[in-house]
Amino acid sequence: MKKIIWTNGCFDILHRGHIELFRYAKSLGDKLIVGIDSDERVKLDKGKGRPINNLSDRMYVLSALECIDMVLPFNSTEELEIKIKYFSPAVMVIGSDWKNKEVVGQEYTGKVDFFDRIECYSTTKLLKKLNENL
Repeated sequence: MKKIIWTNGCFDILHRGHIELFRYAKSLGDKLIVGIDSDERVKLDKGKGRPINNLSDRMYVLSALECIDMVLPFNSTEELEIKIKYFSPAVMVIGSDWKNKEVVGQEYTGKVDFFDRIECYSTTKLLKKLNENL
């Protein structure tokens, strides 16, 4: 039986931090499944002007990465929870900014592993820097 690993997020503009997260998550098992927020969820969570890349494009880019085996969109917390429950991953890899918070679907996984951000990589910081340089 293959060991399934799960992670999820917006993954709007990929950067080194995302790639490190995916590589780390994949190293923990056989199959890496990535849940990705719908455009509507990104807009609600990140604000006006986001996402930069639409869902179809974000899924295309993630699917092209060698370390990712499956990409699944979700449009609600309930839908995310259903998908996590269905796959019952051995490990969920979540950003360390979620420590001490309720992680959706954590009861359907063997372990929640918090991944520390890589230096200062974040899409929000990247966009801010880009806007400052325009």
